[in-house]
Amino acid sequence: MTIAVVLFTSDLRVHDHPPLRAALEGGREIVPLFVRDPAVDRAGFAAPNRLAFLADCLRDLDASLRGLGGRLVVRTGDTAAEVHRVVREAEADEVHMAGGHAAFARTRESGLRRALEAEGCRLYTHDAVFTAVPPGDLTPQGSDHFAVFTPYFRRWSAEPLRTPWPAPRELRVPASLRSEDLPGRAGLSGVSPGLAAGGEGEGRAQLRSWLARHAAEYEDRHDDLAGDVTSRLSPHLHFGTLSAVELVHRARRHGGPGAEAFIRQVCWRDFHQQVLAARPESSGTDYRSRGDRWRHGREAAADLLAWQEGRTGYPIVDAAMRQLAHEGWMHNRGRLITASFLTKTLYLDWRAGARHFLSLLVDGDVANNQLNWQWVAGTGTDTRPNRVLNPVLQGRRYDPDGAYVRRWVPELAGLDGPDVHEPWRLPGLERAAYDYPDPLISLPDGLARFRHARSLE
Repeated sequence: MTIAVVLFTSDLRVHDHPPLRAALEGGREIVPLFVRDPAVDRAGFAAPNRLAFLADCLRDLDASLRGLGGRLVVRTGDTAAEVHRVVREAEADEVHMAGGHAAFARTRESGLRRALEAEGCRLYTHDAVFTAVPPGDLTPQGSDHFAVFTPYFRRWSAEPLRTPWPAPRELRVPASLRSEDLPGRAGLSGVSPGLAAGGEGEGRAQLRSWLARHAAEYEDRHDDLAGDVTSRLSPHLHFGTLSAVELVHRARRHGGPGAEAFIRQVCWRDFHQQVLAARPESSGTDYRSRGDRWRHGREAAADLLAWQEGRTGYPIVDAAMRQLAHEGWMHNRGRLITASFLTKTLYLDWRAGARHFLSLLVDGDVANNQLNWQWVAGTGTDTRPNRVLNPVLQGRRYDPDGAYVRRWVPELAGLDGPDVHEPWRLPGLERAAYDYPDPLISLPDGLARFRHARSLE
């Protein structure tokens, strides 16, 4: 009987898993394998919150596999070397894995393919595992990718998706294969105290709950910062504990404007993946340069630190940054507001903001993080590159009674209603009673500086 290795990467689930399904065809024994590769750390993809969430995901995956009669084999080292070693130990003749599209994933796959060819073992890669529609499947005439979201969304919406597959009923794993202990959260430092639990079981339960409770109101309230009716499924998409294909199918079955608005957000994720796959350099350089001369020096560094610590003097900005520090996650509207404030009001390089987000976000995906930052900074795919989000107006619109600010900026908890968004307008003695900083810069001054830097005035 032949044996196949299934290499798990960012697809830590047993439901709707094309590599696992293909490997099990013909009644093969399989080796479910995860390699903890130090190259991931060196590439900057590892951070305490993501390592903690990953540990949850691996333990959940192992439990699921044991429930099917198998187990997860964990090794540490170079991916190609460790897979090659397991192939030899198991005498496997096939390796199945999700096909990657980022530069790091493509390099990893080519190294693995070379290592396996010498062993006479074939590597099979499978599409539509990380995304609903694989990058490169949809292209406009005359280009290798879509640079504008709306036409991409039209094509993406019309694209037929494969039918999601259920989890296998059983599987068999060679008993003799050695596995390292599963990692845990214990011993990890710098993990956000409010970090959510990871794993496919958590993700599927969260999806069921959100569809039942909040999908219907998502279109009207997805920007409501205090209400927080967003799905919070982005970490599960990032680690692949939920399938993007299954998510779209289930949302479509649920139906309604809220589900359609949610599907549009899944499409945004695919959009950014196809941009980065076609332009890998955009993870660190401007997709469309605006000739920015970002601020540097001591004052800029102090402003950056104040932004990171949530003490800019603008409550809605500080609330969102403190949510990020506490939960390792931030509401999407908060991400837009804080990114606009850093790049347009403080006029600091988007890369500094992107690095800070990646250091904390449990859903820290390079494509979505870097390209969303550029979208806000006006150096990406946005067709309105000079848009500036006024944090006071954003606070009044998306946190009208100030509940979100009071939740995350307790210094201002005594202020009622929308007054919490402009504490600097309080009378002198009353203002002095609140231990909260003055604004780093006035909004008119920040706007004037930005317009001058972009030669808009």
